[in-house]
Parts: sequence; C-alpha cells; structure tokens
Amino acid sequence: MTLLIDEIAAATPADAAQNAGISSACSLENYLALPDHTMDGRIAEARAKLGSSTILLGHHYQRDEVIRFADFTGDSYKLSKVAAETGAKYIVFCGVHFMAESADVLGHDQAVILPDLNAGCSMADMAEISQVEACWESLERMGLTGDMVPLTYMNSTAAIKAFCGERGGLVCTSSNARAAFEWAFARGKRILFMPDQHLGRNTGNAMGIPLNEMVVWDPWALEGGQAKATFEASKVVLWKGHCSVHQRFLPGHVDTVRAKYPGINVIVHPECRWEVCQKADALGSTERLIALVEQAPAGSMFAVGTEIHLVNRMAKRFAAEGKRVITLDDTGCLCTTMYRISPQHLAWALENLIEGRVVNQIKVRRNVKQWARVALDRMLLVSGQ
Repeated sequence: MTLLIDEIAAATPADAAQNAGISSACSLENYLALPDHTMDGRIAEARAKLGSSTILLGHHYQRDEVIRFADFTGDSYKLSKVAAETGAKYIVFCGVHFMAESADVLGHDQAVILPDLNAGCSMADMAEISQVEACWESLERMGLTGDMVPLTYMNSTAAIKAFCGERGGLVCTSSNARAAFEWAFARGKRILFMPDQHLGRNTGNAMGIPLNEMVVWDPWALEGGQAKATFEASKVVLWKGHCSVHQRFLPGHVDTVRAKYPGINVIVHPECRWEVCQKADALGSTERLIALVEQAPAGSMFAVGTEIHLVNRMAKRFAAEGKRVITLDDTGCLCTTMYRISPQHLAWALENLIEGRVVNQIKVRRNVKQWARVALDRMLLVSGQ
C-alpha cells in the first residue's frame, strides 16, 4: 500500500493486504496473533536476506523490542540526515508518520516504509494545513506577513513544511531551533512558529525575547484569540500545540525530585513547559540529553524529563558507569503512537520486502515534496552539520 500524504491513513490491515496483493497467509493479522519474542529470529533472518538494500531507522522513543534491530538510532534530526545520505533501496522507518514523510522528501527515490500507518504524532495533528493557511491569511490582513518568517518544527506534516518552504521559511528540530530562529530574524522582524508552543517559547526565552513578546495563536479562536495590537507587538507568534508526553511534566515534579534526591541534576526536553524548563539544570534534544549523562562523572544522578522508553534505556546503559538515571515523574508516560510499531509490524514489513512487496509505503506528492525539500534543505544548511 502506498500512502500519499493527503489520503487518510485509515486502511485496515486487511485493506493493506488486498491493495498490495498479499495472500492471507502474509496478512498482518496473522503476525499480530503471535507473541513478540517469536518475531526476533524472523526479523534477524529478514534483515540478513535484505542486506544493504534496506536500512532500518529507529527513533529514540521506539520500544526496545524494535529499536534493537535498527541500523541507526537517533532523534528526528539525526535520522533525517541519514535519510538524506543513504543509498539504500528501502528505508524502513520505525518512528511516526511525519518522520517517514521527511525521509521520503530527503531521500533519493527510495521506498520509505512505515511498519504501522497508525503511528502518528499528536503534536503534528494539532496543526492542519487548512488552519495554518487561515492563520497566515488573518495575519496578512493585519499587515504582518511582509516581515514574518514561518518556521515549523520537524513534528509537522509535509504540507506544513512545504508551506514554510514556499514562504521563505524552514524546518527545525529541537537540536537546531535556536539556529533556525537566528536565521529567521536575519530575514524578518517576527516569526510564526508551529506547532509546539513550548519549544518556541523556550527557544525565544534563551535568546532573551520577553514572554510578552511571544504570543499564542489559537487556531480554534476567532483571529487567533488575541487583539491585533498584541500580534503587532510580538516577535514570535506561537502556534497553540504541544507534545502530549512532555507537557505532562510539571514544576512540582522538579520540586519533588530535588527534595527526595538533594544534588540531583534535572535535565529536560525543550518541549516541556517553560515553567519546568526554568527549574531544570539543562535543556536538550534527545541526543543532547544522552550526551549530558554520557559526559558526566561517575556517581552523578539525573532526573530526565522526556519519554519513558528513552529514560529506561539510559538508566540501563549508564548504570554500568556508576551513574543513576531516573524519570522526572515516576508515572512516566510513553509515546503511545510511537509504541504502535511492534515486532510483528516490523517482521511483516520486512518479510513482504523479501517477497518483492512494498507495504505501507509513504510517498509525498510531488508538488508538496518540492517545497518541503526546500524547507528541509535550509534546515540542514543552517545547522552546518
């Protein structure tokens, strides 16, 4: 099944099997009926048979049972670079939908496969292209778009990336958000930042922009929910969106963990609320959070505010070095949409490739791909990496 970005990803496994010409014996339902551990040997065997024709990318938030098979692991920025550089015929992306779209945009005519089409992103879903276009039109009527640069976080659809690319903007990740802001301010007076208000606010704050000059645009409110004068006085217009995992962390969690473990280092992802980030010792992308623990001396202890699979993986890895890693909130939340990709989905996708069938292909439409590529290429250039 090939999924174009403006089609609804609501096909059932049976639909996918029928559309791809897959026999009932190879249909996904037959895989899902089997235990996780029975997939390990089959996945390893399929990887060996496919060899260098196939590259498997795994995001840090992916479950252990799947990410162990990845050729490359990382955050969305690192994996985007891999997608841009690989010559493999197939890219199997164990992440979420917007990541697979970006891999298709940046790749070189490879087939990009998302093992489960239901692996989406709640943050990306908070900004639909029709809403963004309506927002821009409203800001245009206010006379504000002439010196405004639109930026979108990687966690957005290809259509919104294309929107930014066509209007002189770019894409950023949590790794390079500040560089993207600096690039934009060199070209305009203000920024429209989508869809994560917290990353935008934390980035602006780190650059010295007052909170009252970063105003939220509510796509569900008339004219964004603010007076025209408020937008005119702003330097950053923040889309009202957030990460469902990172927004769960509260300032009280920081206070509690510091009281329980005096001297602990609190490090959090910049998708967390501003109030949480202000109480933390350091902010960082997933790659940066790992590096902070990696570079710390033995005996260090960290409370990490990010997705629980990554925190648990860090705890296991660094325990051998005499470092303790715990979650900032001991009811730590997993990324439920990332978790949808199971060993069964991965085995199904790989074994179909062996049989010459490409299932769950993500393919961005040509007109969207053109401008999304512009925005993503600008991101890679701005980062200078």
